[in-house]
Amino acid sequence: MKTPLYINVNGHLMDLSEPQVMGILNVTPDSFYAGSRGVTERDIIERLHQITDEGASIIDIGAYSSRPNAVDVSTEEEMTRLRHGLSLIRKHHPDAIVSVDTFRAEVAKMCVEEYGVAIINDISAGQMDKEMFATVARLGIPYIIMHMKGTPQDMQANPHYDNLLKEVFYYFSEKVQRLRDLGVKDIIIDPGFGFGKTLEHNYELMNHLEEFALFELPLLVGISRKSMIYKLLETTSEEALNGTTALNTIALLKGAHILRVHDVKAAREAVTIVGKMKACQAF
Repeated sequence: MKTPLYINVNGHLMDLSEPQVMGILNVTPDSFYAGSRGVTERDIIERLHQITDEGASIIDIGAYSSRPNAVDVSTEEEMTRLRHGLSLIRKHHPDAIVSVDTFRAEVAKMCVEEYGVAIINDISAGQMDKEMFATVARLGIPYIIMHMKGTPQDMQANPHYDNLLKEVFYYFSEKVQRLRDLGVKDIIIDPGFGFGKTLEHNYELMNHLEEFALFELPLLVGISRKSMIYKLLETTSEEALNGTTALNTIALLKGAHILRVHDVKAAREAVTIVGKMKACQAF
């Protein structure tokens, strides 16, 4: 029997032996899936209610679109958008566990110190801001590190790997060691589906997902409505829910601890079904 994994969120231990669902709230005008966007106060509040009503245990708010070829957003604009969104979360869902999707140390510091954010979700794993690792260590909060080759502006410009798994695993081993040396206790790894990877790279990673267990760290999977689904199926992101659920189910069977999703209800159902299957293995 595997030892349960826990992360410390706002002074309480979150048990990841049952996978958790993280609902996406983008306070941006240009994120790739319109259903996750909220710009006006009404849009944000409606999306918050949807995320919580459908059973997400974490709200992941982002103010900088990381889709391929996304327009760069200034630190000031990112902070303005986040202050708006976080104020609404604290007003309408004050007990919510909140993660902030940012690669900037200054933004992370503001969100934790001013709004009590519990988790920092960094698509660059410290590569786009050299102060991020030290900042997260000082803040003493869980930190999600994702694998990405390049930046959102250039990551899909012919990504190449001599050995995909070897390079991704080395990337995480080096990052984890540096964070451990700084005293960071709660580290979550995200393989970075769709970030600097071809369609084939993404499915190769998924096929070997169970091998990430060697890190003995929580594993986050974020494939919700991504192009690895709708390009393969020759549809669109709006039509990619069924494919997303199929891949989320595979990810759960291969050891995912957190699903980062647009569609919380569907993900919760996948967690429940896979959980029931695993419970029956004992009989």
